[in-house]
Amino acid sequence: MTGDGSGLKVASVGECGIDFDRWQRVLDLCQELTGRDLLPALSLCVVRGNRCIAPLAFGRRRLADADAKVEPGDRFVVASLTKPVVAMGLITLVEQGRIGLNDRVRDLIPAYRDAAKRPTTVRHLLTHTSGLPDSLPNNVPLRKEHAPLAEFVNGACAIGLDFPPGRGVQYQSLGYALLGEIIESVSGISCGRFLKETFFDPLGMTSTSLGDVRPIVESPVAEIRVPGEMAGGNDWNWNSRYWQQLGAPWGGMLSTAGDLARFCAMMLGDGSLGGVRVLSPATASLSTTNRLDDFPDVPEADRRTRPWGYGWRLNWPAHPACLSDLLPASAFGHWGATGTLFWMNRENQTAAVILSSQPVEKDRSPIVKLSNAITAAIRG
Repeated sequence: MTGDGSGLKVASVGECGIDFDRWQRVLDLCQELTGRDLLPALSLCVVRGNRCIAPLAFGRRRLADADAKVEPGDRFVVASLTKPVVAMGLITLVEQGRIGLNDRVRDLIPAYRDAAKRPTTVRHLLTHTSGLPDSLPNNVPLRKEHAPLAEFVNGACAIGLDFPPGRGVQYQSLGYALLGEIIESVSGISCGRFLKETFFDPLGMTSTSLGDVRPIVESPVAEIRVPGEMAGGNDWNWNSRYWQQLGAPWGGMLSTAGDLARFCAMMLGDGSLGGVRVLSPATASLSTTNRLDDFPDVPEADRRTRPWGYGWRLNWPAHPACLSDLLPASAFGHWGATGTLFWMNRENQTAAVILSSQPVEKDRSPIVKLSNAITAAIRG
């Protein structure tokens, strides 16, 4: 067993409490998924407490080059795995007494001021209960124009709500555009710089970045097989330099399976890793439990079957894109549209990071089955 310098120890399959025969099935499935080109590139890491297996990689880094094998150190565009990281960044400002969860968004972002939005709080943005739509109707034109983040924030301030704050649940990337703006306004530095100083540097996440934060990590990035609506948009889609340096708080982070394993281990460690504490135990626990119960007007079925923490989605067993069919409802994590997933299970102190380059289609992805195989391989 060896250390990686971040408090997370690289260990054997047995030392991580993983059944060897079942783990071989995981490896065979990874080879099958990439061999059949269902997932062009795939990287994964499994965590048990303060231990992890060495990150693994399968498939090819470039779509048109079978010889460009993906390496464990290659980065992936992780899409909405960005959201819970941004949420935890916001929560650190709450811990410091610089902001409150019930603070009105209009007091933090003056442009967010029309009458229907006045009740909106930071808590609403974190839990997808703000009433904002997921994205702007001109999202693609803005990206084609290489619009700066400020244009997306302005759009979020101007667009109407689909329901009053706290009266429903609707996945909303625009809420995270606003959370990134709040982090910048309160901290005085960009959201990406704030996350680097708060999490990435202390946890040893040396290959992780959000936006054009110097020094820029130059590790190769796995090329994504983009959906049809992004085809031909190599100057603005997920594979473009524009998107990868925009720093979108709702989905612009680049990282590796090994780096995200450190973040997962920190969350399992109640906010600390290797003696480095970045969140209080109470905060880490509160953020990963059902916060929809805090809203009496959210429909009961949503609170019971599709709960959210602060940025973290709990496991939704009956949903096509559950974290795993075999995880308890208390497990928490997130999906990314580029074909990424991570989850944590405090009941047995385990976590898994799965990064691929095949976008999720209609809430379905073959990595659900891979997640099931990983879950089944973990003893206890």
